[in-house]
Amino acid sequence: MKLNWVKTHWLIKRLFSNYVWALPNQEDKVYLTFDDGPTPEITEWVLAELQAYGMKASFFCIGDNIRKYPEIFQKTIAEGHAVGNHTFNHLNGWKTATEQYIENALKGKEIIEKHIAEAPLFRPPYGKIKGAQAKILKQLGYKIIMWDVISVDYDATVSKEDCLDNVLRNIKPGSIVVFHDSVKAFKNLEYVLPKTLAYIKEKGYRGDRID
Repeated sequence: MKLNWVKTHWLIKRLFSNYVWALPNQEDKVYLTFDDGPTPEITEWVLAELQAYGMKASFFCIGDNIRKYPEIFQKTIAEGHAVGNHTFNHLNGWKTATEQYIENALKGKEIIEKHIAEAPLFRPPYGKIKGAQAKILKQLGYKIIMWDVISVDYDATVSKEDCLDNVLRNIKPGSIVVFHDSVKAFKNLEYVLPKTLAYIKEKGYRGDRID
C-alpha cells in the first residue's frame, strides 16, 4: 500500500502559505512532532526514545490532558522539548464557531502557561482551521504549525510497515513530521518511531525542536 497522499501537496502549501509547513535549513535538521498528549506511559516512552538518540521534538498538547497529567507535561518541558497548543478539547475548527474555537484555544493557552511562560506554537487538530480562526490566533502571537509528512500512525487500517515506509520515503531536511503520542496510535508508533530515529541518525540528520 502506497501512501503518497499523506505527503502534503505543494498546492495546499502554496494556497495556505501563511502556515508553517516545513522549515528548510542548511543544518540537516528534521522536526518530529507529537500530537494529542500528554498520555500516561506513551508520552514517557516517546521521551525515553528521543533521549536515547539525543534528539529534541515538539509536542502539541491537548489542554485537558495537561490538566490530567501535569507531571508528564512538566517532564516534557524539563527535557528540553518544545510544547504547543492543540486546543483544550481537540476541536475541529471547520465544525466549530470561531468564537468557541478561540475560547477553547485560550483555555489551552492558560493551562500551558501555568507551566511555561511562553509557548507560541499552535497546531489545529485534524489540520482543520478556518481563516478567521487562524487570523485571530496569529494576532495573539501564535505560529500555525502544519506538516510536510504525516505518519498516519493513528489509522488502524494502515499497517505499521506502511506507516514506516511513508515516513522514511518522504522525510528530508526541513521536514515537519507528525506522530501521535496517544493510545490509538501507539501500536504503529511503537514500531515506527525507533526505526525513524535510527534512520535520522544514519542519514546524518538532526532531530530538533521547533522554536
